[in-house]
Amino acid sequence: MLEDRTTAETTWPTAYPQGYAVVDVETTGLARDDRIVSAAVYRLDAQGNVEDHWYTLVNPERDPGPVWIHGLTSDVLEGAPLFPEVAEEFAERLADRVLVAHNAMFDWQMIAREYARAELTAPVRQRLCTIALSKELRLPLPNHKLESLAAHFGVVQQRAHHALDDARVLAEAFRPSLHAAARDNVRLPLLECRPLTEWSDGPARPRIGYQASYRSVSWRPARRRPPCPYPNPGRYEDGAPLKQGMRVAFSGDTSVERELLEDRAVEAGLHVASSVSRLTSLLVTNDPDSATSKVAKARSFGTPVVDEAAFTQLLRDVAPADG
Repeated sequence: MLEDRTTAETTWPTAYPQGYAVVDVETTGLARDDRIVSAAVYRLDAQGNVEDHWYTLVNPERDPGPVWIHGLTSDVLEGAPLFPEVAEEFAERLADRVLVAHNAMFDWQMIAREYARAELTAPVRQRLCTIALSKELRLPLPNHKLESLAAHFGVVQQRAHHALDDARVLAEAFRPSLHAAARDNVRLPLLECRPLTEWSDGPARPRIGYQASYRSVSWRPARRRPPCPYPNPGRYEDGAPLKQGMRVAFSGDTSVERELLEDRAVEAGLHVASSVSRLTSLLVTNDPDSATSKVAKARSFGTPVVDEAAFTQLLRDVAPADG
């Protein structure tokens, strides 16, 4: 990799974390009931230096999914440990550290679900997505693939989609990113991780060529939402910020776990509505041309519609309620 020349001249912000766990997991798919088939962790100190690394296969107890991507066949995984058998050692690697991953929401969701199935809690309180960090640093990347981030910092990939090599590549790319952020006083895009402690899971099904529906498993953080304390200020206006008390509804699949996205909205002071009415301030959907009842009602009522990416940006600066 390229030599990092910022070490001596960097003054580290006191608010920066004291340790990181760079993680990559390979899975049977992308849906809620998919499973981890391999996991790797590189532990880094506060300056991003590698302390150690760890790797394990995991028997998913089902079809391994896209073997052409991760290369792990049923025969290879048959003798691998089950997740509960590696959960304690995995937890030791994550404890008291910020989870760092490329598209960290996905890795966190998969890890949290595996711990929930094992009736355990993942010891992760914050995560950092290297995609978000590259945006904060305004790196001149052609796209946000790991290979592009690696190439920018001169890191050579050896086995793409192998958890251990992907974690190594990310660790090597994260260190200069971390130094650049500290040098330029860039805020680290840290997000809270909420463990999943309630779930329902159906029996495993044959999975060859199958992509599970998001309706097959129901996951949610274990809490009951309190009523929104702010009055509804009306509809969202394009170009203006969201305002506390606005009624927001969601329709269709989201890349971020729906419940976690709703939690972020509630924490910002918004009212998450289960349906669309004339009082709805905003509908969030990645498919505005779909025929769902929420989209149809929003269209008939003239309710403003934005996609998930735009809504995520709006959540960063929600205006306080009037009065």
